[in-house]
Amino acid sequence: MSDLSLWADVLCQEVRLSRFERVRGRLRRAYQSSRESVRADRKASSDASEPARVASPAAPGPTAPPSATVVGTEPPADLHPSTASRDDADVPHGLRIAAAWCWRLIVIGLVAWALLRIVGTIKIVIIPLAIALLLSALLAPAVGWLLRARLPRSLATAVVLVGGLAGVIGTLTLVVNEFIRGAPELSQKSSEGVRQIQNWLKTGPLHLSDTQLDRYIDEAQDWINSNTSDLTSGALSTAATLAEVLTGTLLVLFATFFFLRDGNRIWRFLVRLLPVAARWKVDDAGRASWHTLGAYVRATVLVAFIDAVGIGIFLVIFDVPFAFPLAALVFLGAFIPIVGAALSGGVAVLVALVDSGPVTALIILGAVIGVQQVEGHVLQPLIMGRAVAIHPLAVIIGIAAGVVLAGITGALVSVPLIAVLNTAVRRLAARTVPDTPPDAVVVAAQAP
Repeated sequence: MSDLSLWADVLCQEVRLSRFERVRGRLRRAYQSSRESVRADRKASSDASEPARVASPAAPGPTAPPSATVVGTEPPADLHPSTASRDDADVPHGLRIAAAWCWRLIVIGLVAWALLRIVGTIKIVIIPLAIALLLSALLAPAVGWLLRARLPRSLATAVVLVGGLAGVIGTLTLVVNEFIRGAPELSQKSSEGVRQIQNWLKTGPLHLSDTQLDRYIDEAQDWINSNTSDLTSGALSTAATLAEVLTGTLLVLFATFFFLRDGNRIWRFLVRLLPVAARWKVDDAGRASWHTLGAYVRATVLVAFIDAVGIGIFLVIFDVPFAFPLAALVFLGAFIPIVGAALSGGVAVLVALVDSGPVTALIILGAVIGVQQVEGHVLQPLIMGRAVAIHPLAVIIGIAAGVVLAGITGALVSVPLIAVLNTAVRRLAARTVPDTPPDAVVVAAQAP
């Protein structure tokens, strides 16, 4: 009897469970069907909605015509793809674009300001490295010639560097020796020129008296005496500057040697630090910039040599003293485009004025202006070419910024820096795919 009662209880429980499962399944199906009907109603209502709705006839209250405007309601504003909320949509599109430009320009300005501060802090290192890059771009073809002659790389670099250094030292020695030889004669003629100026101030349109001239001379003497301490401190700072110049010169020599010998390996190492997707593009832009820098330096040297020879010929013809040193000064000044050769030529005009009088000075001035015109309209477009063509306004702004940041050295480095950045930005902005490097190794996955 106990077994029969146990089986009966089990059967009753199974019957109750089956009924419960059936009820639960019915409730689930009813819930799902109700959700589907609600979704279908929402979709149908959204598809049937129109911009101007007319009230239903069965609805109580007045109805508005389609052209009427209901006070107190606003049509929903369409969000622009660039907006993230309704607040952004309420701001005019032009103002949003201007604000986006402004904060991005502020970020770029802050980064540029930080970079300038860093450059100003370590300029004793950056400036010699920049000069070493310019010298490397100038001397790299000579190293290539020696390498093609089967000389070892280190020996070829050393020969070129020592030869260039010997040429610079020899030129400076000739210039200094000629200055030392002609300094007494120039000093005597300068004194005569000063006396002529004094006589002109007395007899000329100013009609200054001896008392006035003596007073101006005494004031100048008093100013020199009152600023003796400043001149002394300047001498101390000059000693520190000489130490910096010596350190910078050694850094230039070592950096130029290693740039000429290991420049390609150094560049490949720097490119490998970048993401893989950007390596070929940056490598192409960097190599194009290096070619631009080399073309600029070689063209500048050629233009400076032509300027120095042209002005030097006139100095020799009119027997102006220090013809060779003045020509060398014009050669060095021509490395600063547009203004360098003109300023150095002005020194030649002053020497001609002191030595030979105003007529010779005017002739030398005409020669300087003529050489500058030939340089600006013939030599620069013909020799520089389109590869390093820079607008004159960019050149002037670059020179001014370089002078403010780093003095004469900044003026020398600013223009080639602008030329390099111009080429690099154009290559990076180009949509062409750079050529595959000849030493590139493409690794492909093997098929399973």
